[in-house]
Amino acid sequence: MPVRQYFYLILLFSWQYPGLADLVLYDYCVVGAGPGGLQFARFLEDSGRNYMVFERSQTPGNFFVRFPRHRKLISINKQFTGRKNSEFNLRHDWNSLLYGKHPLRFSRYSTDFFPHADDMLRYLQDFSTGIQIRYGTNISSVRVESNPGAWNGHYFLLSSQSGQKYQCNVLVVATGLSLPNIVDFPGSKYAEGYESVSVEPQNFTGQNVLILGRGNSAFETAENILGQTNFIHMLGRSRVRLSWATHYVGDLRAVNNGLLDTYQLKSLDGLLEGELSDLGLIQDKNGKVYVTHKNYLKMGEGHNGNHTDKLPKDDLDNFAAREPYDRVIRCLGWKFDFSIFDSSVRLKQARGGKRKYPLLKANYESKHTRGLFVVGTASHGIDFRKSAGGFIHGFRYTARTVHRLTEHRYHNIPWKATHYPISQLLNVLIKRMNEASGLYQMFEVLADVVIIGDEGHNFEYLEEVPVGILPNLEESTGLKAQDSGLFVLVMEYGKNFSGPDKDVFYYNRAIGEAMAAWRSNFLHPVIYYYRQLPTEKQIKLRPENWPLPRPDRIHHVVEDFLTDWTRLNSHILPLRRFLENCLQMDLRTFFAESCFLFTLTHQKLPIYCQQGYLQNRGLVGTEHLRQHSIDAGLMENFSGHIQRTAGDMLHRISGSKRDEL
Repeated sequence: MPVRQYFYLILLFSWQYPGLADLVLYDYCVVGAGPGGLQFARFLEDSGRNYMVFERSQTPGNFFVRFPRHRKLISINKQFTGRKNSEFNLRHDWNSLLYGKHPLRFSRYSTDFFPHADDMLRYLQDFSTGIQIRYGTNISSVRVESNPGAWNGHYFLLSSQSGQKYQCNVLVVATGLSLPNIVDFPGSKYAEGYESVSVEPQNFTGQNVLILGRGNSAFETAENILGQTNFIHMLGRSRVRLSWATHYVGDLRAVNNGLLDTYQLKSLDGLLEGELSDLGLIQDKNGKVYVTHKNYLKMGEGHNGNHTDKLPKDDLDNFAAREPYDRVIRCLGWKFDFSIFDSSVRLKQARGGKRKYPLLKANYESKHTRGLFVVGTASHGIDFRKSAGGFIHGFRYTARTVHRLTEHRYHNIPWKATHYPISQLLNVLIKRMNEASGLYQMFEVLADVVIIGDEGHNFEYLEEVPVGILPNLEESTGLKAQDSGLFVLVMEYGKNFSGPDKDVFYYNRAIGEAMAAWRSNFLHPVIYYYRQLPTEKQIKLRPENWPLPRPDRIHHVVEDFLTDWTRLNSHILPLRRFLENCLQMDLRTFFAESCFLFTLTHQKLPIYCQQGYLQNRGLVGTEHLRQHSIDAGLMENFSGHIQRTAGDMLHRISGSKRDEL
């Protein structure tokens, strides 16, 4: 079509449909340029997709401009591991995002084990280079409009604060948890918020302070003012959950738990338990704040904000919080902002203790709205209080998962899978369990899936598949599980090892014997074998605290103090025998010489010889390897026999020549 005709056509449509000229179209709209949004956008950029990231501020990762308030991150920045394997090193790098073949490592921006938040801002600024981002665009509303021509049967229509409208086929929400949790109780207005309280310790000199909350932000605040206050009391509805006991990175980290020392060593500070919704605060004319149960307050007293001289009464004269407080600080965490979503979007809250997150399916898609995916911190409802999906070192992998799922659904690109001969199954599993960072960080949530070929002679290997989508594996990935069965590799802690009330330092806590591997406590590989793909019903009815339904067979690789699962007797041989029992196949490896002898003495060769030696792929022997195998009893020593045979032949040849002479 000539340019002039195209121009007139646009004018015609603009006249007939006045709003069309203001509508900007994209295949993918990503809301939020924090780490989660940037990570997903990087995959879109590398795939050449039509997309746009919308960020209301003027910088990527704007959350880190102000938070954490005291500027120290609690994500580990481990620079040295003694290894050069980049995939292994990501297991201990909690800040870097995934960046193709040439990773941008956070360790280039900070050498601190717990980095400064400003270093994260510099990192995200560089990571965002080349990503399409509209800064200063505050998406104020999102609605769904049905259209049979759209990828999902509807478009997502986004409106910004300036009135600009955007239309997209797929909406990816990466806004994080942006609203502070606020509990309403009589006198709650006397509490200052973590998001606004002073960070200068001198402003708390000689004061009595009450902190509401029991998480890292509460202890971070306490740690900052510990040396200036008269005392700090901390009130929460549950006991302290220490991350080294629960093995959940979102629980209290040791870097912030100085208040536990001063409490247990009786230095005036203390921890209290109680329901915050039952709390009542009342302020006297001098600005002192008193704590009581709301039932002790008369209607209107202390709730309407007026100062009063009538102090609350309590039945107990030794009530723990009887002393007045100069400051009350609310540190109750954050929740997802649902306000921008129209009712047509049908983005609902998760249930129970996950209410602060949106309700998602196992593929990180909205439960009720096809084509709406959530990545980053807000996707943590899938693995809340379990794995690392709410943090960079976890959601960098789940963002990649969502990208792989959308690539298959909308662009017919199957999940990336590697094909191997079955003789390599043991080697591939050993390599992954010793290197894979996604399985290591997203334990019990992401899994490697091994699909055995029709005749059992080969397999396909899929990395980091959400365990919850296994019943829909073909629909989600484009790869079909055969009747030959499949293996699923996950990482797990012991079932009864983690918890706020667990003693994780008890004597003999580690298991060293391969025969007792199923009792392993620390993080270790577990391989599930299914003859048939698990169904959705089986997933729902799986045993409590199991990531997967009961398999036909299961194998625990015994925990290892060094997380190095390469020991022959403890790790490799038990795993090989498990695989052989499942496949009814000899998976031993052989030197070319042994395979040659088998061809002369056996009717059926081991699979390794079939797929290796007979295909000119056998392991080439050296004198060192030959002698090692002989000493280990793996091969017979034929060298003396060969030398004697050769000597006899030379003797006969030389004798015949003498006869000729």
